[in-house]
Amino acid sequence: MTVIGFIGPGVMGRPMATNLVRAGHEVRVYGRSERARARAAETGGIVAGSVAEAVAGADVVITMLPDGPDVLEVVTGAGGVLDHAASGTLLIDHSTISPGAARQVHEAAAATGVACLDAPVSGGEAGAVEGVLSIMVGGEQAAYDRALPLLQAMGTTIVHVGPSGSGQVVKAANQLVVAGNLQVLAEAVVFLEAHGVDLPSALGVLNGGLAGSTALTRKMSNLLERTYPAGFRVTLHDKDFGIITAAARAQGLSLPATAVVAQLMAALKARGDGDLDHSALLKLALELNGPR
Repeated sequence: MTVIGFIGPGVMGRPMATNLVRAGHEVRVYGRSERARARAAETGGIVAGSVAEAVAGADVVITMLPDGPDVLEVVTGAGGVLDHAASGTLLIDHSTISPGAARQVHEAAAATGVACLDAPVSGGEAGAVEGVLSIMVGGEQAAYDRALPLLQAMGTTIVHVGPSGSGQVVKAANQLVVAGNLQVLAEAVVFLEAHGVDLPSALGVLNGGLAGSTALTRKMSNLLERTYPAGFRVTLHDKDFGIITAAARAQGLSLPATAVVAQLMAALKARGDGDLDHSALLKLALELNGPR
């Protein structure tokens, strides 16, 4: 049994913490908001009243927070994780943040004797619930080896992709591919319906061939029913495009298709659909083509 301080029981964090509890670990779960504290109680773990309560004496600290500033505040800020974690503690950040912010966290942790991994995840809420997430890990090999048994309680595809910040670079690429896939799926639905094809049959056969994808499998019902319950919110994917755009610019890259999808995601958020699932790109695609 490992003693784990888990900070951030949100849509993804709650089932991840639950799976760690089910694996037999002592998990102290802390949520910063009232809603998050209610989710903490649903994990089956010990509900912590503060960062200090979650972290003090823990072998491993896990964070799953919305953005880079949140991670930096919780980890490096006054009264944060590093103020309470003992030397030798392992910090695993599952948040999706910029590679630069991830390296800042690594450096601050190393200065206090805390080992650190940036380990963002992919697979959506369903993948978190089922414990089948894909986890891309940046950091030192020794820290990865130590973390692997815990990561295996939450995911099935777990890969050490390089030094600090590398996990976040791979996650940015993941978000680029996922959004591009969803946008093309949205346009395919518009194309199919315009030609009077039976949509469930068409998407089914597409998903059995080279056009098949996890995105299509996971979002099939959203596309067919025109409902977009938040598995991964538009607001968060728009935030991720900010990370992608900044990282691409830093390397002097030209990514024209990425820029187009980023603008469509931003438009979806700007029109008030930020709390919908990112498959709501279909909603925008349908409206762009007008009533038929």
